[in-house]
Amino acid sequence: MNRPRRVFRRFAVLAALTTLCGASVVDAAETRNVVLVIADGVRWQEVFTGADATLLDDNDKALKAKYWDDDPDVRRRKLFPFLWQTVATRGQIYGNRNKNSVARVTNTMWFSYPGYNEMSTGVADPRIDSNEYGPNPNVTVFEWLNTRPGFAGKVDVFATWATFADIFNGARSKLPIRSGATLVDDQDRSARGRLLSELYQTTTRLEGADPYDSFVHVVLREHLRVNHPRVLFVGFGDTDVFQHMGRYDAFLDTAHSFDGYVAELWQQLQSMPAYKDQTTLIISTDHGRGSGLKQWKDHGSDNPGSDAIWIAVIGPDTKPLGERHDVPLVTQSQIAATIAALVGEDLKKLNSNAAPPLRDVLAGH
Repeated sequence: MNRPRRVFRRFAVLAALTTLCGASVVDAAETRNVVLVIADGVRWQEVFTGADATLLDDNDKALKAKYWDDDPDVRRRKLFPFLWQTVATRGQIYGNRNKNSVARVTNTMWFSYPGYNEMSTGVADPRIDSNEYGPNPNVTVFEWLNTRPGFAGKVDVFATWATFADIFNGARSKLPIRSGATLVDDQDRSARGRLLSELYQTTTRLEGADPYDSFVHVVLREHLRVNHPRVLFVGFGDTDVFQHMGRYDAFLDTAHSFDGYVAELWQQLQSMPAYKDQTTLIISTDHGRGSGLKQWKDHGSDNPGSDAIWIAVIGPDTKPLGERHDVPLVTQSQIAATIAALVGEDLKKLNSNAAPPLRDVLAGH
């Protein structure tokens, strides 16, 4: 009887060591930097099936030639080539409701500010019921990470929408928020800086002080070249603006441009030693929209389907599982904890009510 017990004890010790070693492998993530990129108000329908036949103008032959095909898989690659040829082959993408992959917001408002708060804090806040709510009372994962060892001064925000100054509560967080009129640095007296400032001042804008997405792309590209932030938020807004205007043609073009901007961003990151194979890119949207000839233009709780979103992830710790199907529900609120977990932090230390991370995109899961 004594010999089997000794053998059992040896196996128990080996099992414990294996467990410890396994845990270290799981925790040994390669991600050092995280970039969250948002395309405002882009529906899951276009992401997974491409241009909508009911909204595409049959008389616009050039637009149809560019974005239409009878095969929805071909259509979506035409509209979002980087998303489908790179991210969906080397990473993961959630939200195709036709394949039992549901991604949704948990806030009940189904528009921008509540969505950005949810994705950046991990919790929906019913108090935030307007895009004009004012400074966010909640601490975002970006503000929190900026206080963590190794991240101070390494967290940046770039976006078109001026309201991000409130969403990330610049006055309290002290984050460098470049959005709206502050995106272009009018103190930059270099030839490039003066040109950008002149273009911004002389370009007719669609909404208030908000610049076009192209400005974000150019400013961000130069910022990355000179500075090396570890955590970055990038918010593009043209897609939402043109949909509200009912310009489906312009929406398709801006959605396609967005995909190109993200492709160039990824190529730049992969070309830099500080980022190459050490960076995870998360791509998503703040809300969905309605369906139909009129409802596609708008979103909100009175537009069914506006809670539907999509989430895509690519990086060194994310297994290449591609387009997910037949998977449990994922939510917008999980993005914040996912950002934290990818760089080795636990968002529960900030807020015990925060939603858990997307486990399948993390190392070892």
